[in-house]
Amino acid sequence: MDLFNFQKKIFQIYNQVDFEKLAIQLFNYQITHNMLYRQYCKLISCKASEVKHVEQIPFMPIEFFKTEKVLCENTQIEHFFLSSGTTSEEKSKHYIHSLKLYEKIISLCFEKFFGKITNYRFFCLTPKKSKAPNSSLVYMCDFFVRKTKKSHSGFYLNNDKKLINDIKESQKKNEPFILIGLSFAILDFATRNNISLKGGQVIETGGMKNTRQEMIREKLYKILKAKFHIQSIQSEYGMTELLSQSYSLKNGEFETPPWKKIFIRDKHNPLKINNQSSGGINIIDLSNIHSCAFLATEDFGRKNKNKFQVLGRLKNSAIRGCNTMI
Repeated sequence: MDLFNFQKKIFQIYNQVDFEKLAIQLFNYQITHNMLYRQYCKLISCKASEVKHVEQIPFMPIEFFKTEKVLCENTQIEHFFLSSGTTSEEKSKHYIHSLKLYEKIISLCFEKFFGKITNYRFFCLTPKKSKAPNSSLVYMCDFFVRKTKKSHSGFYLNNDKKLINDIKESQKKNEPFILIGLSFAILDFATRNNISLKGGQVIETGGMKNTRQEMIREKLYKILKAKFHIQSIQSEYGMTELLSQSYSLKNGEFETPPWKKIFIRDKHNPLKINNQSSGGINIIDLSNIHSCAFLATEDFGRKNKNKFQVLGRLKNSAIRGCNTMI
């Protein structure tokens, strides 16, 4: 398979037929060149010759990123992302072939839902890149700050005074801005301060279970909307093991870019897809060309046409890494 041309094609997907064709191509490539994925397919008695439709593609448990090197053979590595986690638990490690590709994906995913990155100031409530150089979330936020080139875009964790001043300056100048970061960091900022975010948007990136009781997304939205005096809260759904992001513009209903699809696996048979019910979230991310594009996550959710909701974590799943980043 010509990987260069394949990479170009995934960003030219216009319909389900295009997606399925490329998904089958990538499956055949990865079952051949990713030894771990090949072994997993063999373990569940899946033969490449029998896979004709996307629903037949095996989804590898995402936990393998914690214990194995998930990588296609002969792949050159430019960087790796590491989940946060606690010191006592295994951390997911995702080897990245090209940061340029990752930055293109960040741009395309964001701009599909929010318009040009350069339209906004970005106020980030995450650690700086120097403090978390292998965090995919921090890398994304740092990319936003670098690309927008708007003054006062940057990182404001534990710097409420400067953040408030810069928000008010943006409002005074009628410049659109986005407050983006870990959910509990945004909640803490909202709790400590009484400030309207009129003219801006809030994108929470998950991570509520830290040193407090876990909070469902609906309750978080209600608190943040009241504290910030705004009508809606946006969300980003991403993870160390995936290059592509999904976004929710309202009500916690996420949408994906064309090269990424969500499937719901059956609660009673994890090898079966059942999009009509709630269950574990499976993801095909065709931008994961060099690792594994077909993953069974530890998240629990449901799907409604082209949108999906994340309802929580499956029982006995580890706390998501970004919860322990701060």
